[in-house]
Parts: sequence; C-alpha cells; structure tokens
Amino acid sequence: MTPTDTAPARPGIEIVHDTEGQRFVAFVDGRECECAYRLADGVARLVHTEVPRALEGRGIAAALVRHAMDWARAEGLKVRPVCGYVASYMRRHPQTQDLLAG
Repeated sequence: MTPTDTAPARPGIEIVHDTEGQRFVAFVDGRECECAYRLADGVARLVHTEVPRALEGRGIAAALVRHAMDWARAEGLKVRPVCGYVASYMRRHPQTQDLLAG
C-alpha cells in the first residue's frame, strides 16, 4: 500500500488513501476497515465498504465514506454509489447530493 494522504476521521481513527489499491483504509484495534472505489471518466464508483463486525457501530464506515466524499469533491469528481452503505449514507447526507453522477 502506498498512502498518499492521511487525515484524522474521528478520535483514534486515521484514514489512509491507498491510491494504487483504489481504496480508503483505516486500521482500528488492529483490524482493517475499507471503502473501495473504481475511478473512470471522472466518476468514482464507490463499490464496497467493509468494517469487521466487532467494530460496527463506532462510526468507522461513515468516517471512511465521508473521507471518500471529501476526496471526490476536492478532485472535482462525481460519485456513483454502488455499495448499499454508500447509497444509504448519501441519502442521509443531502450535502453529498451534488456529487451524484448522472
């Protein structure tokens, strides 16, 4: 993994952008959490978000998706939520609607 940037997401959660792997990764309590994307033609297809069951309910998935949205906005990209969690996140956060790919 070649991290290109890191940013604090929540206290104790550091998110790394693995550009080669096309994913955002956080290691929490020694376990890997991720939000994976596929980039093509100015659209980031957010294809998978995964947090181990033991870590659920701690806001980790939301932090990963929020980080992905911030990245897409900064890069001038649109987002296509293939992952059900990302689609749900975008419905719950109207400020992300302008990122939706047509």
